[in-house]
Amino acid sequence: MHIHILGICGTFMGGLAALAREAGHKVTGCDAGVYPPMSDQLRALGIDLIEGFGAEQMALAPDMYVVGNVVSRARLADGSAKFPLMEAILDAGAPYTSGPQWLAEHVLQGRHVLAVAGTHGKTTTTSMLAWILECAGLQPGFLVGGVPLNFGVSARLGHASAPEQRPLFVIEADEYDTAFFDKRSKFVHYRPRTAILNNLEFDHADIFDNLAAIERQFHHLVRTVPPSGRVVVNGLEESLTRVLHSGCWSEVRSFGSAVSDFSAEGEPDHFTVLQHGQAVARVQWALGGIHNQLNALAAIAAAEHVGVSPAVAAQALSQFHNVKRRMEVRGQVRDITVYDDFAHHPTAIRTTVDGLRRQISPAARILAVFEPRSNTMKLGTMKSQLPWSLEQTDLAFCHAGGLDWDARAALAPMGERAQVADTIAELVAQVSAVAQPGDHILCMSNGGFGGIHGQLLQALQHAPASV
Repeated sequence: MHIHILGICGTFMGGLAALAREAGHKVTGCDAGVYPPMSDQLRALGIDLIEGFGAEQMALAPDMYVVGNVVSRARLADGSAKFPLMEAILDAGAPYTSGPQWLAEHVLQGRHVLAVAGTHGKTTTTSMLAWILECAGLQPGFLVGGVPLNFGVSARLGHASAPEQRPLFVIEADEYDTAFFDKRSKFVHYRPRTAILNNLEFDHADIFDNLAAIERQFHHLVRTVPPSGRVVVNGLEESLTRVLHSGCWSEVRSFGSAVSDFSAEGEPDHFTVLQHGQAVARVQWALGGIHNQLNALAAIAAAEHVGVSPAVAAQALSQFHNVKRRMEVRGQVRDITVYDDFAHHPTAIRTTVDGLRRQISPAARILAVFEPRSNTMKLGTMKSQLPWSLEQTDLAFCHAGGLDWDARAALAPMGERAQVADTIAELVAQVSAVAQPGDHILCMSNGGFGGIHGQLLQALQHAPASV
């Protein structure tokens, strides 16, 4: 089958492309404004990328167009279609489907699916779980919304470790809508036998009116888990308690709270795993932050459902190297360390800063450099939470280019600790002017951030010796 993927450089669609290619399908695709790591991964796989969404791509005549949720029926100011290829597909009556639907029909069918859902930590927890199963010899397939450093790729098919077993597939289960023609959450297509509900708070203000609307989608996911399945739920989250109270027909295992089935005792980088209050394993690894400790408990509880003991899971986590763009060190100049992280929601920003604060010297400064780039943040829905999210930083620098709300006013409670810039160049100049040896510069965005990491390292390299 030849599939042509619209929006191929998104993390989900790029992973789908890799799976389709591995399964023997011919894969081509198009996108606009691409950036690493997904574009690099696709080119390494030999997948042809076309810039833009021009109608001339109809000449490729694929068997199926797979449409990402970046595509819409939007019109430009001059009245022309923003995605002319999609208009041509509709006009021609050509076959098209969504990414999640294609994945469900051509990859997930007949597999034991382990789905990882939640507002935060999906990518990291999915990567942890896949690595645990790999170390246990179960050879899982997976699709992750990033590149796990232990695997070096975001997706692979995997296969059954024994003839009598269902092949396992671990997938990052996103609550965002499927496509412009299918407004259900992506994860309802996956039909998992093991489902992690990692956390749940309001996000995606562009498609959800309130938290209750998202809770409803999570309940739809729970409805698809079979009686022999397992729902792994964060016992600290009231929103998830409400989701389960709406109905659950599967085994439930909780984690996180003192009375949960799985809990932790100790610091996030070295802790004992307790199951029903009894010590069953110990995790010692390079990761920090309470959020990663909770992610680990979720992965351990899910792995147990497919026969992996907590002790084996904990041993695997000791070799876990996280995901690209998750507290990834991009370089060090004059004892100033520059990190890249995907955090963009205020809660994620706060937990990321907290994780770094726990790992560095108490005297070291954290300089947070961020851009409100997600659809929710662009709408300004959570702008009032930004000072709270940056509480533990010493200085904060916001890229406000393209925002329709006043970032300076939103950050005013931080006083002189916060600066705002309208361009990347101005932001780099602000940061490099005040950076000192021993500082930790934490860059946070769910996009490419204009290559700011490299620009900062270069600016710091050429800064005056006094800096």
